[in-house]
Amino acid sequence: MAGSYPEGAPAVLADKRQQFGRRFLSDPARVFHHNAWDNVEWSEEQAAAAERKVQENSIQRVCQEKQVDYEINAHKYWNDFYKIHENGFFKDRHWLFTEFPELAPSQNQNHLKDSFLENKSEVSECRNNEDGPGLIMEEQHKCSSKSLEYKTQTPMEENVTQKISDLEICADEFPGSSATYRILEVGCGVGNTVFPILQTNNDPGLFVYCCDFSSTAIELVQTNSEYDPSRCFAFVHDLCDEEKSYPVPKGSLDIIILIFVLSAIVPDKMQEAINRLSRLLKPGGMMLLRDYGRYDMAQLRFKKGQCLSGNFYVRGDGTRVYFFTQEELDTLFTTAGLEKVQNLVDRRLQVNRGKQLTMYRVWIQCKYCKPLLSSTS
Repeated sequence: MAGSYPEGAPAVLADKRQQFGRRFLSDPARVFHHNAWDNVEWSEEQAAAAERKVQENSIQRVCQEKQVDYEINAHKYWNDFYKIHENGFFKDRHWLFTEFPELAPSQNQNHLKDSFLENKSEVSECRNNEDGPGLIMEEQHKCSSKSLEYKTQTPMEENVTQKISDLEICADEFPGSSATYRILEVGCGVGNTVFPILQTNNDPGLFVYCCDFSSTAIELVQTNSEYDPSRCFAFVHDLCDEEKSYPVPKGSLDIIILIFVLSAIVPDKMQEAINRLSRLLKPGGMMLLRDYGRYDMAQLRFKKGQCLSGNFYVRGDGTRVYFFTQEELDTLFTTAGLEKVQNLVDRRLQVNRGKQLTMYRVWIQCKYCKPLLSSTS
């Protein structure tokens, strides 16, 4: 463990980056005065206790037979999850537009273009949480997710075909082919990200794709009153299935969203999944991720016998979860040929004032962009 803090959560922000929010706990006696505190530092004792807890709950591993079952029947466990909870488990993620302005209407297109032309511009940081809105902080991107210089000139325009199941999808004949701005969410669940995007972003050139491993989840998306086939295409897809193509050509997407989804797959399959997604991005396109960080409260709560492999666990309902470090995610994205725009740890102290409980959450938020094509390519 680096220093006295959980991996990926340094005590001192050496690069002088902006902190995640505006509410800081300076007096421990005031911990129950608010529901949450930002950028909470961990003491040496707390960090050591978290590491010991993970070591303890990782000693006893799930037997190989059960591990095979969790992998083969992963779709069944997720279908069961959504059959039980339907659309009542997660809240709509309206905070996404604070953390990921790339998803909002293109009202500041000129600013994005200027930022796109800047080389290695400094990245300021912001914070959010899975349950509520974040606080707005300014951020300059070294790569524009709008891919402004490539709206009319992309490899997608070559009449290259891709086989999707039993269909031949041509570069000019696929859902949303006439759109000028395309977003794909992988692991969309019941639409808690997709529908806020469609409601907020009224860009007539926008088209949103969304997929999930669970056919039950996709059915819930498609039967939602907000689902508009003229602006959105929902489909069932296994992120780990290397034989199954996405219903869009390579180099056709501006944004790919991964919100608490990469952590749900086997670690050995993560790199190829990111590689395949990276090929779908336009030059200058952006991949946005938010997922569980190492030593998050959820990881520390697992009991012995729930660990599948290092930092990879199975929940009581059969769904699985991995807890990342910043370095692991950076390796996944850069190996796929993407460049870092943002990679930060969001550490928050959530408080249940009624029960006098404190909950330390650790999330990681990333933005990685696809480099522009060189002038000679």
